[in-house]
Amino acid sequence: MDSLVEGNHTAVIGFILLGLTDDPLLRAILFMITLCIYVVTVAGNLSTIILIRVSSQLHHPMYFFLSHLASADLGISTSVTPKMLENFLVERNTISYLGCAAQLGSTVFWGTVECFLLAIMAYDRFVAICNPLLYSAKMSTQVCVQFLIVAYMGGFLNACSFTICFYFLFFRGPNRVNHFFCDFAPVLELSCSDISIPAVFPSFTSGSIIVFTVFFIVVSYIYILITILKMRSNEGRRKAFFTCSAHLTAVTLFCGTITFIYVMPKSSYSTDQNKVVSVFYTVVIPMLNPIIYSFRNNEIQGALKRVLRQRVFF
Repeated sequence: MDSLVEGNHTAVIGFILLGLTDDPLLRAILFMITLCIYVVTVAGNLSTIILIRVSSQLHHPMYFFLSHLASADLGISTSVTPKMLENFLVERNTISYLGCAAQLGSTVFWGTVECFLLAIMAYDRFVAICNPLLYSAKMSTQVCVQFLIVAYMGGFLNACSFTICFYFLFFRGPNRVNHFFCDFAPVLELSCSDISIPAVFPSFTSGSIIVFTVFFIVVSYIYILITILKMRSNEGRRKAFFTCSAHLTAVTLFCGTITFIYVMPKSSYSTDQNKVVSVFYTVVIPMLNPIIYSFRNNEIQGALKRVLRQRVFF
């Protein structure tokens, strides 16, 4: 056990991550699958960020926020996946006390930023469809930057609430975290100190953010739906629905999983179910988002073709 003797107590200074399974064959298979997913995640999100930066045709608010969404996906995946891959290769995967706090804070930060970005992108679609004549004024560069500051500040404050509560916990017993990364709930179970405030406060902050952003998204799409139904042109309706389909898919996947993990009562699901959903939210969704947003998106595909043509030509 990684521990430090303090007086008559033994303080844990590191943790052992139990991971997803103990079966050697299954671990080898999961290693290969996870490695492939991570490579696709990094390549897809980096390509999205670079393409949006270098292509002048994509210098619009929607793609500006999409590039930061790709950064958030990259941040979530990179916070968790490398340590998860290590877990598949070694018998005893340890993480230091400070490393656990850093992983927890990083995951919460990027996850919160993604929540805010999805809400902001819903507002962007609301303005584009419901108030197209005011779009340039309501989604100016200054407004976009202000939205972005709110997203990152929200992520920072929520991450602080988790990490500060983590530092208030005291560990002197078992240090085996029944998870593949330092998620707050399984770490909290190991604490031998009073967990009344550390358990409630992060749940309140994360739950409030999820409820607020989901409510904001739902209200935006109610107005969008009303506007679409009022359109007389079938082509206009089809185009409006198509414009929102990628974002709605991303919202459903992401908000559904984090609601399951951070809002639903812990007694309503098992630890193994939590692990499976966490894999989906930290590993799979960051890979899927670039595919979702580029699939049948003529602007992104057109920009990619132009960039590739220029590189080949020169």
